[in-house]
Amino acid sequence: MEKIKEVNAWKVSGYIMIGILLIIGYLFFTGGILDRHANPILTIFSIAIFLGIVGGLIVVQPNEAKVLVFFGNYIGTVSASGLWWVNPLTLRKSVSLRIHNLNSETLKVNDLKGNPIEIAAVVVWRVVDSAKALFDVENYQEFVKIQCETAIRALASQYSYDSTEEKKESLRGNQAEVSEELRKEVQARLEIAGIEVLESRISHLAYAPEIAQVMLRRQQADAIIAARARIVEGAVGMVEHAIQLLSQKKLIDLDSDKKAQMTNNLLVALVSEHEVTPVMNTGTLYS
Repeated sequence: MEKIKEVNAWKVSGYIMIGILLIIGYLFFTGGILDRHANPILTIFSIAIFLGIVGGLIVVQPNEAKVLVFFGNYIGTVSASGLWWVNPLTLRKSVSLRIHNLNSETLKVNDLKGNPIEIAAVVVWRVVDSAKALFDVENYQEFVKIQCETAIRALASQYSYDSTEEKKESLRGNQAEVSEELRKEVQARLEIAGIEVLESRISHLAYAPEIAQVMLRRQQADAIIAARARIVEGAVGMVEHAIQLLSQKKLIDLDSDKKAQMTNNLLVALVSEHEVTPVMNTGTLYS
């Protein structure tokens, strides 16, 4: 496949050509060119110049490019805004250089664990090579849409929807990192069309309706287990610290049975979900 890269087309200021056009018009009406006794070759030549100047004038809007094709050959692009004159025999195609937003449809895909999820993304892009956008792909706007959806599907299958492991990335817990990975994935696919991806971000993320309630209960259970494990870990540390502190200060002589009883009481008090009512031991009535 022939590789086409954007180049600047030859052009002349349109205002200069309009000045030449006014001179020709002046000669038409005051120089006798239209007179029946005038030289016919000069008349035909003047009309050809007039038509050539008018036919070669183009207006380029800001953030727009005009791609010029001369008898099937790409000869360059005019991207500077203003009034210009180019080869009047060229075919001109307009390409917008403005920033575009693509809001993808909500896609139903499977995550890394095989769970069906719904995901959608917003991709911000623009054309940076008008020649590639027009000649290397059939329809660059449709190409962007299809490749973005393909990249979203591929990315979603590489991550799980959610993860309780701190070092493991997930779609819900690491959206900034996932969005940057999505931008790189889309950019790699759109490079061939001369398109730059400025930003991408996930706009919708949810479990599929058929498993949403089940997965919600699973998330709640995972959260409870993780929270209880953290509480137990903290409670064990507090009990250990309390026993060490009592032993160092020699406030109480703790044998193995007393340490076991104290550990049991402290763990019950610290880990219990409900408020614990302590029982005060004030001694016995009879010695």
